[in-house]
Amino acid sequence: MKFDIEYVEKLAKVLAENSLTEISLEDGEQAITLRKEVVVAPAAVAPVAAPAAQPIQASAASSAEPAKKGKPLTSPMVGTFYSAPSPEAKPFVEVGQTISQGDVVCIVEAMKLMNEIESEFSGKIVEICVKDGQPVEFGQVLMYIE
Repeated sequence: MKFDIEYVEKLAKVLAENSLTEISLEDGEQAITLRKEVVVAPAAVAPVAAPAAQPIQASAASSAEPAKKGKPLTSPMVGTFYSAPSPEAKPFVEVGQTISQGDVVCIVEAMKLMNEIESEFSGKIVEICVKDGQPVEFGQVLMYIE
């Protein structure tokens, strides 16, 4: 059995759609393992730390910004952000678009593996914070959804 990119992409889709964290296959001398990292709410830590540093200004800004920007959707891994499945295709989402929980909103490529990033909640895209092809860090805000 030869593992081609289409086969690996199908395995990644099975991994995502079935809430699995790992798939391993072995055929003779060839083996492949796909793992999905589980993220434990790192975004909840950042807003708590900000008000402690500057209580007067931060409380005014934090009450105005979350209402304006909505909930942050963060990158679950280090990689490269792609807004569309291919350079010629239209983006998965655009500002102003309404999405549902589980909709694919972008791709983060990590180690030559294209990881479809799904929305954790339903709402309207109010801001896309990164540009196509831009490197992203673990926990970096990709977009805001209200």
